[in-house]
Amino acid sequence: MSRLVVVANRVPDPREGGATAGGLAVAMKDALAKRDSLWFGWSGKTAEETGTEAAQVRHGSTTYATIDLGHDDYRHYYQGFSNAALWPVLHYRLGIARFDRRDYGGYTRTNAAFAAALAPLLRPDDTIWIHDFHLFLMAAELRRLGCRQRIGFFLHVPFPPRSVFNGLPHAAQLLEGLASMDAIGVQTEDDAENLRGALIAGGMGEAAMRVGAFAIGIDAAGFASLAARRVGSKDVVRLRDSLAGRSLAIGVDRLDYTKGLPQRIAGFGAMLERFPRHRGKITFLQVAPVSRGDVAQYRTLRRELDEGVGRINGQMAEPDWAPIRYITRAVARPTIAGFMRVARIGLVTPLRDGMNLVAKEFVAAQDPVDPGVLVLSRFAGAAVELDGALVVNPLDPDDIAEALDVAMDMPADERLDRWSRMWATVRANTAAAWCRRFLSALEGHEAVAEAGSSLEETPKRRRAKRAEA
Repeated sequence: MSRLVVVANRVPDPREGGATAGGLAVAMKDALAKRDSLWFGWSGKTAEETGTEAAQVRHGSTTYATIDLGHDDYRHYYQGFSNAALWPVLHYRLGIARFDRRDYGGYTRTNAAFAAALAPLLRPDDTIWIHDFHLFLMAAELRRLGCRQRIGFFLHVPFPPRSVFNGLPHAAQLLEGLASMDAIGVQTEDDAENLRGALIAGGMGEAAMRVGAFAIGIDAAGFASLAARRVGSKDVVRLRDSLAGRSLAIGVDRLDYTKGLPQRIAGFGAMLERFPRHRGKITFLQVAPVSRGDVAQYRTLRRELDEGVGRINGQMAEPDWAPIRYITRAVARPTIAGFMRVARIGLVTPLRDGMNLVAKEFVAAQDPVDPGVLVLSRFAGAAVELDGALVVNPLDPDDIAEALDVAMDMPADERLDRWSRMWATVRANTAAAWCRRFLSALEGHEAVAEAGSSLEETPKRRRAKRAEA
C-alpha cells in the first residue's frame, strides 16, 4: 500500500498524535492508522519569512511535517484571501467578502511555498490528499515541479452556484488549480453540481467528471461511548443538577457569522414569546468559542450575540431561571459529549454549512432509550442524510420557534422513531467509510461519481427498502 500524504492548512499537534486537532484529525484517524503516512502543512507559527524546509516529527505511523508562515503571508494568504474572501464567498456571502490583489498574491505565493517544501519529501508512489479552500492552487504548483503522483482534493465547506463563485476575483485561476486534481470531493450532490457547472463553464469539462459528493462522517460508536461514559462526570452532573428538572436545548458552534447564531437566539426568544407554557421549563445552553477575534466582523457578531442574549434574559428570566446560558470559551470535547447526552433538543441552525458534524455528534450522543430531538437547518449538508430531524429555515425565527415547540411536546415513541432513523445513517456513514470511499476513487479503484454517491445507508435508500417490503 502506498504512503498517504495528507496536506492541510494546519497540522495536528504531533505531541498529541493528532488527538487535539479537531474535526479533520478525527476524521482521518482511521486512514492514518492503517498505513504509513505524512501530514504536511502550516505549523501555526509565524516568522519573518515563510519556511522553505519542513520540520519533521514522527509519531506512530505518521510523520508530521510543518513550515512556518511569514508575517506577510499570514496576513495576505490566511487572514486575507482565505478568510476575508474565499470563506464568505464559499458560504454564499458575496456581499461581505473583501478583495485585495495583495491578498491573492500572498495566496498564490503560499500555495507555491507549500508545494516547494513538500515536493522533496514525496516518494514516487505516494497518494496525496489535499484538504480545503486554503490550498486550491497547490496541486497545480506540485505539477509544475514535476510531481506525477495521484492528487486528490476535498472541500469541507460548501461550493456555491457558479454565479456566486464567479463574483470572486481570480475565480478562473482557482478552478484551473482544481483541474490539476485526479479526484475532487465535496460534501453534497448540490455542491458537486455547482462545482461541475463552474468547471464546465470554464472549459474544464474533463475535470468536472472527476467531481463527486462524499458526505463526511464521525466516529459514531466512539462518540456514543464517550457520551455515555461522560454523563456521570462532575461537569455533566453539575449541569444537570442546575437545570432543576428543566429540559436542556444545546448549541455548539464556533463564533462565526455562517452559523446563524443571532437568528438562533432570536428563534429561541420567539418560542418563549409565542408559546409561554414553555417558560421556566427549558434552558438553552449555547457554546460558541470565539474565533478570529481580531477581525472586525467577528467582534461585531459577538456584540450582537451579547445584546441578544442579554435582551431575552432580561425580559424573560425569573429569580430562579435564566432562559439562555452563553459560553464563549472552548469546552472540552468529552464534556460536550456528556452535555449532548442529557439534552432534550439539539439546535444546529447554520445559515450555510458544508456538512456540520455537530448534528451527527448530537445524534450519536443520545440515550437510545430516551433520545432527544434534533432541530436542523435545511442549509446544512447533514440535512440531506438526517431525515429524522426537524428541518427549519434558519433565517426565519418563527420557524425555529415552532420547531422548538414541536420538540418540547414530542412524544417518546416519535422521538425514538426519528432518532433511530438518523442513528442508522450516522452509524453506517462514518469517518472511516468516508475515507475509504474517497481514497478508493483517488487511487483509481472506482469512478469518482460512483464512489461519491455510494453512501452505505441514506434516507432515500431506506425509503426504497420500505417500499420494496
